[in-house]
Amino acid sequence: MEKKELALLFLVTCCYLVSLFPTDSVAEDSITPPQAINGNHTLVSPAQNFELGFFSPSNSTYIYLGIWYKHIPEKTVIWVANRDNPLANSGGSLTFSNDGKLILLSNTGSAVWSSNSSGPARNPVAQLLDSGNFVLKEYKGEGYLWQSFDYPSDTLIPGMKLGWNFKTGLNRHLISWKSTSDPASGEYTYSVDPRGLPQLFLHKGNKKVFRSGPWYGQQFKGDPALSANPIFKPVFVFDSDEVSYSYETKDSIISRFVLTQSGLIKHFSWNDHHSSWFSEFTVQGDHCDDYGLCGAYGSCSIKKSSPICKCLKGFEPRLPQEWEKLEWSGGCVRESSHICRNGEAFKQFAGMKLPDAVEFHTNYGISIDHCEAECSKNCSCVAYAKLDINASGKGCISWFGDLFDIREASIYGQDFFARVPASELDANVDGNKRKKLILLPVTASVTSTIIISALCLIVKKCRRNGAKESDILCSVGRARSERNEFDLPLFEIAIIEAATRNFSIYNKIGEGGFGPVYKGQLPSGQEIAVKRLSESSGQGLQEFKNEVILISQLHHRNLVKLLGCCIHGEDKMLVYEYMPNGSLDSLIFDETKRSLLSWQQRLDIIIGIARGLLYLHRDSRLRIIHRDLKASNVLLDSEMNPKISDFGMARMFGGDQTEAKTRRVVGTYGYMSPEYALDGHFSFKSDVFSFGVLLLELLSGKKNKGFIHPDHKLNLLGHAWKLWNEGRALELMDPLLENEFPTCRVERCIQVGLSCVQQHPDDRPTTSSVLLMLDSENVLVPQPGRPGLYSERCFSETDSSTRDRLNSGSNDTNVTLVEGR
Repeated sequence: MEKKELALLFLVTCCYLVSLFPTDSVAEDSITPPQAINGNHTLVSPAQNFELGFFSPSNSTYIYLGIWYKHIPEKTVIWVANRDNPLANSGGSLTFSNDGKLILLSNTGSAVWSSNSSGPARNPVAQLLDSGNFVLKEYKGEGYLWQSFDYPSDTLIPGMKLGWNFKTGLNRHLISWKSTSDPASGEYTYSVDPRGLPQLFLHKGNKKVFRSGPWYGQQFKGDPALSANPIFKPVFVFDSDEVSYSYETKDSIISRFVLTQSGLIKHFSWNDHHSSWFSEFTVQGDHCDDYGLCGAYGSCSIKKSSPICKCLKGFEPRLPQEWEKLEWSGGCVRESSHICRNGEAFKQFAGMKLPDAVEFHTNYGISIDHCEAECSKNCSCVAYAKLDINASGKGCISWFGDLFDIREASIYGQDFFARVPASELDANVDGNKRKKLILLPVTASVTSTIIISALCLIVKKCRRNGAKESDILCSVGRARSERNEFDLPLFEIAIIEAATRNFSIYNKIGEGGFGPVYKGQLPSGQEIAVKRLSESSGQGLQEFKNEVILISQLHHRNLVKLLGCCIHGEDKMLVYEYMPNGSLDSLIFDETKRSLLSWQQRLDIIIGIARGLLYLHRDSRLRIIHRDLKASNVLLDSEMNPKISDFGMARMFGGDQTEAKTRRVVGTYGYMSPEYALDGHFSFKSDVFSFGVLLLELLSGKKNKGFIHPDHKLNLLGHAWKLWNEGRALELMDPLLENEFPTCRVERCIQVGLSCVQQHPDDRPTTSSVLLMLDSENVLVPQPGRPGLYSERCFSETDSSTRDRLNSGSNDTNVTLVEGR
């Protein structure tokens, strides 16, 4: 008995002694006096998103207290406490002062850093939250005495704010690191200027180097990168107490903005699949975003990827010789030195990044006409614009002194009116009014003259041989004359260049085998996407004419709308309606973006594609086979409605025709049916096969071509069929959906997809049957057989045989110029 009591006493004593010594890791998310953080001790947020402790940057011997992501392999620090006062060794300790503030002590006991709390705390608690915010508060108290989110380093994460708290005078801003191994304050600062209309400024020391443009209720008018997108939603507070910018994301997305040592503001998202940070965009778009590049009254635009400056109308270069050398910083001056004389007026400059000035005033209660009248009375007022915050329709901003940092911004810009001599306005505009476009009625005779002249021009072009541009115009011209219902605008190259800012890299939204795609905005305000076909694209003259004439006559909510085309020399361009959410492949094959797609959204996209395909196959006057249905050829509008696009390879079937054969196979491996890829046979069932591949890719989030599994060499189709036969079909589903889907409906969709990709065309369902099976649970779905091209070996054989046919130089045996309803 005594031995047992002694053993128990020994065990209790050991437990007590162990409790007196620190362990290697503190699993808690908070500390209270007299606890401390030192050595390898850390705090971990409740959901283990973030960790706080001591760290030393690479190539540095100094020690810092900071916060980083807990489960990201490469340590990514988002906040540093003592960035400008590092510890020389590992003897530092974070603890509480006598008045309840946080204090960081060196090994000698001297204070290195402390929280400037608003007041003393009786029972303080320091806690690391799941948001990454390190807070100091009273035990069981409301509100924070201090928080790390109020003192950012170089990183902005969701929930953290940039801007001013007018009650406390707090200015939250980012300061770059001095180098990758030195968190000390660098030379770049990113902050909110609250004067007038708030805007974000990047400074290098005291010099402005970038400006976002003013906040206009929905976005910064000059910085589209900070607008709402599939990754994050901006949150802007603008009232008497606060002016701040922050952003929100889904919990599944790990996202951050970083002000780099070189002064770039970059947005990153973590990609679990590649285990690395993905740089999605840089806030600065191009060199026209360099602050004041063109000096006073100079406007910047991008020409062939390079910045070009020009003076506003009514102004001329201040230093003409320097201007000719492309040295624009001297800016522009008025052509007439006389200001505020009779005959002056305000000229409208449309689609511009609103200027910056030494002084500007805002008035939220007056109309734009009243604003003009007030500006006219004040000789110091050089320009004004509508103040349209939250679409109130009222208000005005007026500028005093020279105007700086102006650029053309047709997509995200705003109109402003600058004081100029009346001679700069059109003769039919009253000198006391803003310039307005007056459309004069034209007589029938003038209209007739224009039409006849245009027809003559087309006929003359048709008689010229050898000119590709003429060939295209002739084809379109003949189509118009033969069918009165054909109505497709031919855009002038000047319109397209203005809309896309001369095909600016900043406007570029995609790149494919056909060439780049640019976002643009027409003078009417309509947003467009311009597909600029490259010489190396697979789409030649015939395919271009095919797509122009075909898709312009097809009208369905699940088909992309072609607005027109442009031919300039060897350049061929297609102008489409702009799809804000891009192509389907950019979402479903990106782990970060794919997490935004719910099960219901994926199902709606699948059904929408099926409806568009049924229209092509059955409901349009001329039955169309797409021949290149794939994820990158499905675009998503603002409401995530799918639109089938790219009809360059489409073929028309007439009468009772159901299939055809070609010796020139076109399409994309991974989506082509076996009979088409191997033998050149294509039919409506070929499109059904492609649809089945697309369906399975949407459900799984994986590509068919290039799919890799550790247990076998099957592609996605073979893998899905294997799981189906083994009764494990649900394992195909995208793990990002986290089982948030109706099991029976999902299994039915997988069964439909496998039915569509069967080896033999006759075994596949018709497009109408596919839609019925997806729309109604009362329709029987057949048991699927073995899929076609179900392994990578099949693709290798296909690649070889198809290359042999393509190298023969044969053309399609049938005419590919088709006409739609």
